[in-house]
Amino acid sequence: MTQDQGTQDRLISQGDRARLDQVFMQVVLDVQAQVQQTQPERPGNLAAMFHKETVSDALQGCAMLIAGWNENRVDEAGVTRAAKALRSLELEDLAERVERLRGIDEA
Repeated sequence: MTQDQGTQDRLISQGDRARLDQVFMQVVLDVQAQVQQTQPERPGNLAAMFHKETVSDALQGCAMLIAGWNENRVDEAGVTRAAKALRSLELEDLAERVERLRGIDEA
């Protein structure tokens, strides 16, 4: 395990990345699919606007995770952004799954 002290991204070895790629991508793709199926909790344009923004944050966090993964790292900013948005959408279980990606190579 190595960490970049500047961003606290978790660096992943090439071997671990190859071994864990299917697991990592399954988590991220599942999060994306579930987020896209959510609906605003309240009626109205304001609720819809905030919901759309929160969904966008979650999806951008996932995109950051995928980009980092392609560079052999777990992007800490992506984890944080996605988990925060998921909690705002009341998807605590998904937020926890994303946060567990920080230690994906420890299993």
